[in-house]
Amino acid sequence: MASQSEVIDRLRATFRSGVTFPEQFRMTQLQNLLSLVEENEQLIQDALHKDLHKPKFESVLSEIQITLNDLYFAMENLRTWMQPEYNIGKNLATRMDDCFIRREPLGVVLIIGAWNYPLHLILLPLVAAIAAGNCAILKPSEICQATEQLLAELIPKYLSQDCYAVLCGGAEDTKSLLKNKFDHIFYTGSQVVARSILLAAAPHLTPVTLELGGKSPCFIYGHIDIQKAAKRLCWSKFFNTGQSCVAPDYVLCTAQTRDALLPALQETLRTFYGPDPGASLDMGRIVTPRHWRRLMDMLEKSKGKVVIGGESREEDRYIAPTVLVDVQESDALMQEEIFGPILPILTIESLEEGIDYINRQEKPLALYVFSDETSVVTTVLNNTSSGGFCGNDGIVHMALPGLPFGGVGASGMGSYHGRWGFETFSHRRGCMNRSWLLERVNILRYPPYSDYNLGWLRWATTFKKNSWGGCSVM
Repeated sequence: MASQSEVIDRLRATFRSGVTFPEQFRMTQLQNLLSLVEENEQLIQDALHKDLHKPKFESVLSEIQITLNDLYFAMENLRTWMQPEYNIGKNLATRMDDCFIRREPLGVVLIIGAWNYPLHLILLPLVAAIAAGNCAILKPSEICQATEQLLAELIPKYLSQDCYAVLCGGAEDTKSLLKNKFDHIFYTGSQVVARSILLAAAPHLTPVTLELGGKSPCFIYGHIDIQKAAKRLCWSKFFNTGQSCVAPDYVLCTAQTRDALLPALQETLRTFYGPDPGASLDMGRIVTPRHWRRLMDMLEKSKGKVVIGGESREEDRYIAPTVLVDVQESDALMQEEIFGPILPILTIESLEEGIDYINRQEKPLALYVFSDETSVVTTVLNNTSSGGFCGNDGIVHMALPGLPFGGVGASGMGSYHGRWGFETFSHRRGCMNRSWLLERVNILRYPPYSDYNLGWLRWATTFKKNSWGGCSVM
């Protein structure tokens, strides 16, 4: 088996040959990746069920179909994305010049996936890397071993082995991998590991995209259809057993709304999962015993009151959908991202208090507002900051390829999905091919310098509208 450095050297030699640059090569590799997903859908479902006990519905929706949609979108728009951009602002001095922006591939990139969506969180960045013309090394999460091994088996069968490689292993293998020079590192995971990624990238000055997480609030305020809100909240919170970086982490609402919401949540959970969610085929499991114990430790330390759920089984890593009330800002559940099927409800008395609470915390990856009042949704949107925003639903915004997906502040840096991923893995190269015409303007910059020439040159290079009888963009 080739060493890490040998694999990287092979991919770098391929990239320098220019084989990944043409549109046809990129399109062929995207088509092959599409075939990989379509032809192995059952194997993918089996691996996800083995790793996370994911029901077929969730596997298809959140792993397979989201990947297919991003592939369809990239293939439909690749030619347009690759075209030089000529809509560049010019002044009189550059009026006759050819000015444009080229999107060029970065080189050999490293994509480090996460365990909670072990297929789509590694394949969607790969779609973007291929579309942008890069070679890529994939490092799947070792926590989901069945999916990791499946990717290691399928990627070489469908994609060019000279351009794309899968490297498996644990934390030490990843540390070793990060000692190598890459042209971009794309990481999805925790804030703790993200700091290590940045430290490893610093010696090489490698640009990094970090897709992290945080405590994404669901702010319910004003007039609301409580039954519809309960359904959408339960689905987005307990989808994938709460193990989603964009899952609502906690609810903010008034005491009156809370009292109306609780029976609606109870009824919705019974409808979704039956009287015993642990027996439901639609309820997944916590990924490992270590993650199960972490969640149970948080729940045991919480001073909140469990009003729904609370049941658990260590032997199969089960935690029932759980809702707590009387939770304070200082509570154990509010100190870090929960990442499990536990939903605290905090009460506020006004819209302003809720906004103030959100703004006191780190900027979340997503922010959700449920309200029938458009003014409420707009007010929260205009007075907060988050990676993404969705009014009157949860997590669905990340499934649209036309929207950028990424964090801000502690929830991450950079974005992807659709065109945004293509841009992340591209260098925007500013280009100018100068004309030999208008030399009378150009000689103004040559020595010997004079105030007279300087005055004319300032006029010729200004972008002030109509300063020379034209417009700033040509």
